[in-house]
This record gives sequence, structure tokens and C-alpha cells, in this order.
Amino acid sequence: MTAHRNGHVRGARGYPRAVSVTLQTVRYAKHHRTYYAARETAREDAVNGLPLAGFGQRAAGFCIDFVLISVLRKLGEDLWAIHVPHGWERHTLANVPHLLDLIVLILYFSVTLYLGRGQTIGKRLARTRVISLTHERLTPWQSLERAIGYGASFLELGFGFVQFFLNRNRQCAHDRLAETIVADVRKSPPSAKPD
Repeated sequence: MTAHRNGHVRGARGYPRAVSVTLQTVRYAKHHRTYYAARETAREDAVNGLPLAGFGQRAAGFCIDFVLISVLRKLGEDLWAIHVPHGWERHTLANVPHLLDLIVLILYFSVTLYLGRGQTIGKRLARTRVISLTHERLTPWQSLERAIGYGASFLELGFGFVQFFLNRNRQCAHDRLAETIVADVRKSPPSAKPD
């Protein structure tokens, strides 16, 4: 990049920076990338070049997590059925067991992702890690955004997951919402793995 005489920054080919970035985006859109390509921030420069996890690898981790959540959900429902009197439920508008299922789902994904430093149990077994594009470590808020973002991906009739194939950095809807990427830990350099 060079500075033009009137102070505007120009890209490598002499186009204004905005045009250069747009041309670069069009070029990247033609080829599906297997490595993360940084855009603008210093943090993104730090994660530039990380190998991204494949769809099958990510789906395997999600399925493992879903099985674990199903077991937790069943335990919660059984405890609810045994220990809570149920006469009052007929007079409420909320289906309490379904509400508890939703709470278990959100808590599992947000707490395990944050405490696991970007890895839930399923992600650990699938050898993937969620990496923040804005902070050195995944924040509790980003973990919660991702957990709620799974709902957004499902509510779009699964299109939030299909976006993996359309986005140049293999980001689904919940990844973009939380400003994260999912890296393949098997191929990551040691410096990219948090302590």
C-alpha cells in the first residue's frame, strides 16, 4: 500500500484501498480457503494462517456434544419429574421441561467452551478449537453468543451451517455472530494454542 499525494491510501495495484479490498474479496470468493485470511485487526493478523477445521471434523465434535447434552437433559427431566410437584404446571403458559432443556443447552455450550479455553468435550475429541478474532482468549460473552448462535443457525432451517461452505474463512452463522473461527488443532502451530 502507498499513500497518494492527497493522503488517500492506495492498494497494491494503485486502486483506492476500498476498491482493492473489494477486488480481493471477489478473488477469495472464487476459491474456498482452507486457511484463515486476516482482514484488518492486529488480533486477526495474529491468527492469520491458522489451519481451519473441516466440516466433518466440526460436525463430529457437535454430535459428541449433542449426545452429552441429551444425557444431561434426560437427567434433568428425570430429576424434575421425581422432585417437583406437577399440579401447578397446568396453569402456566411455559413448558418448563422444554425451558430447562434450553437452559441446559446454552449453559453446556457457553460454560464448557469458556472453561475449556475454546474446546468443549466434543471439540476436544474432534481436535478442534474455537479461537476469538477479537481477544487473546475466548471471553464469557463470546462463549454465550456462540451458544445462542447455534439456535440462530438452526432457525434458518440449517442455512447457518451451510454458510460454512459459502464463507471464505469457513465461518457458520454462530461463528460470525461471536467473531470466532474454528481451527484444526492437529495442524496448528504450538504458538497458536492458548496456555
